[in-house]
Amino acid sequence: MKICPKCHEEVEDSFEICWNCNYSFPDDKILDLSAVEEADDSGRSIDCLRCQVKMIYSGKYEFHEGMNTGVFGNLFELFQNREAFDLYVCPKCGKVEFFVPLNEEYRLR
Repeated sequence: MKICPKCHEEVEDSFEICWNCNYSFPDDKILDLSAVEEADDSGRSIDCLRCQVKMIYSGKYEFHEGMNTGVFGNLFELFQNREAFDLYVCPKCGKVEFFVPLNEEYRLR
């Protein structure tokens, strides 16, 4: 654990930004996350339910049921049920949320 020099909170060693005050250890300054422009293809603006800060769009991720089995693993992948979700991450608390994409290709019927 390391101590934030601005707010004196304990922060995990692997974190580059303080979870409490948004202090950036590499940049040696407090980041203004309200000015962060996200490259959001999803068309949504989502706030974290815990922190009430804008969540950052991480991208569209595809998940599937089943597993790769032996030599024919990739062939069997063709028959697996696949779902795609938009993933959002809270820059303050690290909460992750999944949403069904808004575009017509993935909309639930």
